[in-house]
Amino acid sequence: MELYYNIVSPPCQSVLLVGKKLGITFDLKEVNPHLPEVREQLRKFNPQHTIPTFIEDGHVIWESYAIAIYLVEKYGNGDDALYPRDPKVRSVVNQRLFFDNGLMFKSAIEYVECILKKKLEPTEEMQQRLKKALGLLESFVKERAFVASDHLTIADICLLSSVTLLTGIKYDLAAFPGITAWVARVTGELPDYGEFHKELYEKSMEYIKTL
Repeated sequence: MELYYNIVSPPCQSVLLVGKKLGITFDLKEVNPHLPEVREQLRKFNPQHTIPTFIEDGHVIWESYAIAIYLVEKYGNGDDALYPRDPKVRSVVNQRLFFDNGLMFKSAIEYVECILKKKLEPTEEMQQRLKKALGLLESFVKERAFVASDHLTIADICLLSSVTLLTGIKYDLAAFPGITAWVARVTGELPDYGEFHKELYEKSMEYIKTL
């Protein structure tokens, strides 16, 4: 199974970490999606030419949430903990995934790109939008040990990647102690996370130098 990815991308991080949790070995294809030739290559099987793009036996999936769900449903070996089958629990997992897609990741990437790419101070509106998203996440992880259940799910892994984006620029999370404790719980559940984070940091520093 092929995975076109770049570890600097939070959506790619989510898929990589779900794969690690499931013990999956990908045929990794590290790419730079900003290069025209790479976009053209990806467009052959993904009309949106985005990463991550996953291919297995000719079956192509893009969008990190869709890939993560597919991996758990196919390779979870009967253990549905990461994406519970119970409709009520799964509905909460789905809500947290949609929250990440619609607010948490969007506000985090907007904030970070303003600083790194535009070299500007985020506007008051951006700052308030991010604080709102973090405040909601804080409330989720104060209700229970993890964002959607009393155990790790794919919603935790996807949201972790959004928060890691902020900690990468040393965003101060002191006002959100629940998130800080949650990050420690989630990373403690992921195999070889220290090694993964080391690679992420090194590649991120390389990428920032190109901006």
